[in-house]
Amino acid sequence: MLLLCFAVVLLAAVLVSALANRTILSTAALFLLAGFLLGEDTTGVLHLEADTPIVAQLAELALFAVLFTDGMRVGWPDLRSAWRLPGRALGWGLPLTLLVTAVLAHYVAGLDWPEALLIGAILAPTDPVFAAALVGNDKVPARLRHLLNVESGVNDGLALPFVVVLLAVAAGSDDLHLGELATELAVGLAIGVLVPLAAIALERTRWFAASAAYAPLNGVAIGLLVLALGKVTHGNLFLAAFAAGITVATFGPRERAAFEHFGENVAELLKLAALLVFGALISVEFLGEISWTGWVFAVLAIVVARPVALWISFLRSGLSMREQAAAMWFGPKGFASVVYGLLVLESGIVGADEVFHLVALTIVLSILAHSSTDVVVARAFDESREVPNWHGALHRIRRAARSGALPGQRTGRDRAAAPTGDDAGDGQASAK
Repeated sequence: MLLLCFAVVLLAAVLVSALANRTILSTAALFLLAGFLLGEDTTGVLHLEADTPIVAQLAELALFAVLFTDGMRVGWPDLRSAWRLPGRALGWGLPLTLLVTAVLAHYVAGLDWPEALLIGAILAPTDPVFAAALVGNDKVPARLRHLLNVESGVNDGLALPFVVVLLAVAAGSDDLHLGELATELAVGLAIGVLVPLAAIALERTRWFAASAAYAPLNGVAIGLLVLALGKVTHGNLFLAAFAAGITVATFGPRERAAFEHFGENVAELLKLAALLVFGALISVEFLGEISWTGWVFAVLAIVVARPVALWISFLRSGLSMREQAAAMWFGPKGFASVVYGLLVLESGIVGADEVFHLVALTIVLSILAHSSTDVVVARAFDESREVPNWHGALHRIRRAARSGALPGQRTGRDRAAAPTGDDAGDGQASAK
């Protein structure tokens, strides 16, 4: 039944995708809404609960695929030459977002400080999937796209240690497992670098070569190897995925080109499937269990926490006001927050259910808000749209009024001054 529902909603998304690319309509929101309507407590078509294994598995797999493909968009030279802005966002923006969100959770939602800090860590990571029109639009300044892409790729892995430590604090544990966390990060990074390097080196030896038909599958094999080894060794999967993508982009441009479009399609399918499943967990009854202070917190977590943190982080950074406003607004909460929220639910701490409800509500509102405004904000960077169409018409009307002719008519002086031949092209270019 899940497969049937996904196929039907996917077909609907394909049929309206051209419209979605031009308007505020969002395919992400479509799958979220479809999951909501098909869920257990709405129509009962899909029988899914938060503890159903496929929920966490799909969210984790989708996040891994998204980070792997995102990493392929930036190589190590790009990171090294343009690290200043992402460094500000990660070094200052991430902890400040955590702290501001925690303050809101404590004073608005009424959570105790351990749970408030935990929810701050869960909601701190960002996901560019729901702002695809901004990150993938060439008219948006390259440094802004680079900033959002690198920040969202790295902060998922960086937030995980905070989540695990604060989860232990909320559970009252004396052992924070700091050594294990450091090992997980190191192992994840090592797997993400070494596996792609070995695969690329093998393909370039004289004993092996990939045919044109199988070339895109090299990226699939690398990704699956990184995922499997990360699972076996308990390395940080998200850091491994992003590191693997960057390694392929740096050392295997041929492999990157062969896998790029195929990989993006696979990541998109997994993302949409995870959204459908996540939407099925949300219902009117689920939302009704959240107090009005919880709703206020969710809104403030989106419109206050990241904007305040990024405004402080980018003081004197050289970003224009428009670029800074776009970076401040686009901090969508995505699959990392879903995975971390499910970890809290499985932990059984005292406030686990309340924390998950607040996390889920914030993610839903974020998906609806950010995936519906990415096209609008991206258009603001389109220089051809800087001057509205009515401006030229108004200018012609004023000129005609001064010369005593109606709009569309030409006076004798205009006809005499009209350029001909090659001069016409020069005149048009000059007018532009």
